[in-house]
Amino acid sequence: MNDDLGPIGHELDLRALRYFVAAAEELHFTRAAARLFIAQQALSRDIGRLERVLGTQLFTRTTRRVALTPAGERLLVRARELLALHDATLRELRPAARTYVADLLSQGRRTGLTVLDAARAAAPDVDFRGMYSGGMARTVSGLLAGTIDVGFGRADWTGRRPSAALEAELIRFEPLAVLLPDDHALAGLDAVPLAALEGYEIDVNIDDPASPEWTDLSLQLLALAKARPVAAHPTAIGVAEASHHLRRQGLPILTGADMADVPGGVVRPIVEPTMLFPWSVVYRRGSEVEPGVAALLEAARSVSEAEGWLDHPADAWLPAPEITALPGGATAATRTAGPAAGRTTRSRGSR
Repeated sequence: MNDDLGPIGHELDLRALRYFVAAAEELHFTRAAARLFIAQQALSRDIGRLERVLGTQLFTRTTRRVALTPAGERLLVRARELLALHDATLRELRPAARTYVADLLSQGRRTGLTVLDAARAAAPDVDFRGMYSGGMARTVSGLLAGTIDVGFGRADWTGRRPSAALEAELIRFEPLAVLLPDDHALAGLDAVPLAALEGYEIDVNIDDPASPEWTDLSLQLLALAKARPVAAHPTAIGVAEASHHLRRQGLPILTGADMADVPGGVVRPIVEPTMLFPWSVVYRRGSEVEPGVAALLEAARSVSEAEGWLDHPADAWLPAPEITALPGGATAATRTAGPAAGRTTRSRGSR
């Protein structure tokens, strides 16, 4: 091999440089991953690869702090210069392209991210950006202000003020679940009957003004379960923070069955009846003709059909007012816990 060929085979990866800059500026891997809308594991993996290519350590990490090494400090200067030159070159040579923003609701919930990944695969020439607002109140505000193009979440709730400017299409009934510490008394069950939650204190993080739809659903579920909510507290953002909060608190946390894995925790669906979270895709009326919005809507419909997202068991429970989307209407909203019927039916979403 000719050593005069220079760095061929050892080129710096621009994505890894972006991850490095974010981590260097935040000096906190969880916050950097949240800023980039990626998993912390992906951030750590790519920075590790960058360190191997460079043959030097870029960060020192302890349980208390993250710091740049001298090599990391030097790279930060060069990385910013390289990324600025790269981005300026793209702006100069590429035609201006519209960026479409999708609000995925929460880092722990996979529904919106699954649709976004499908849209990116189907429309590679469209520029998409994911974000996490944490609640439908912020999603609606962003949609009306034009800073968000498509949102995912529960589109209806008690006391909601409808907007004629927005459209919503039901795409999924996700089973609700509890996230439990792996040594919790209920963790050994494959699924948790609703009646088993009676008397428990459950973390549903109510009273967050950003998520009235979650507060409304949680209060309905707690009333049916005869359980009580944990006192309001700041939201744990990211998998690492969720894991720390779960272990420290030691109480069940209400979530969806399709939640991202949390170290030290297990997700168990709530059954008898099967409790459901209704997901919709929300967008501005008339925007469905735009390429990015159209791609996201088509991806949502395709994934929903392929994955059977609108299938549900016969004993399914939905909160009011969405209960009318299920066969049997409002009578099912007050159903008490009982044996699962086992039969599966299908409900079609509508705008």
